[in-house]
Amino acid sequence: MPSHLMPVKSPHIPAVPEPRREQDADDPDTSLRFAGITLVHAALRRDLARLPDALRLLQPGDDVQGEALQRHWDFLTAMLTCHHEQQDGRLWPILRRFAPELRLLLNWLEDDHHNLDHSFTRVTTLVRIATRDAGSARPVAYAVEDLAARLETHLRIEERQLLPRMASVFPRTSRIGTLPELLDVLRSADGPGVADALAWLLDGVEERHVQALLADCDDAVARHWPHWRATYERCTDPLWGPTD
Repeated sequence: MPSHLMPVKSPHIPAVPEPRREQDADDPDTSLRFAGITLVHAALRRDLARLPDALRLLQPGDDVQGEALQRHWDFLTAMLTCHHEQQDGRLWPILRRFAPELRLLLNWLEDDHHNLDHSFTRVTTLVRIATRDAGSARPVAYAVEDLAARLETHLRIEERQLLPRMASVFPRTSRIGTLPELLDVLRSADGPGVADALAWLLDGVEERHVQALLADCDDAVARHWPHWRATYERCTDPLWGPTD
């Protein structure tokens, strides 16, 4: 197997005691409360599931589609980088202070972020080749699927072991892990803009949940949302097909 496709071995995952109050990370209340985390997870899963098929369907000479796939991949990786930086630089230090029993797990997650970033960098090189040479797209599609499986392990650990503990550590009025906090991070970061990021995050989310999430954001976000969503759909429809 080529060295750039070799999986990165993760360290042993520390065991974390169960929280005193059971709360499923899949519970709608938890998902909405920590939407700044759960929406990123859902969007990464969604796009990593459909990108391989888009690569396999890429036709020789279709430069427009290839460039669109490359731009979307670059956007996805930029959002992942921002997500990791927010967790490592803002969220983990707070949790280490107020939930010291999580320190071993947080150390593992931070180390695994670096491993994942290296894996995404390697696959980015392959995607760049595939979008310029459709003949190499099929093996690259498999590499994306392998990467998605690798990422899934990490996401499930955060959701199953971390989010329930966060629910018991932070009051409901806290902004930590919320969608407004993530949008503030994006505004201050040198990365994806708020308009593109929000449309990406809410792609495919049920309308009733969209409205609940927008209600937590500032008035400017809610006012501009219809335009942002329409622009995003015009840009991504050629990649995945029109949304129903």
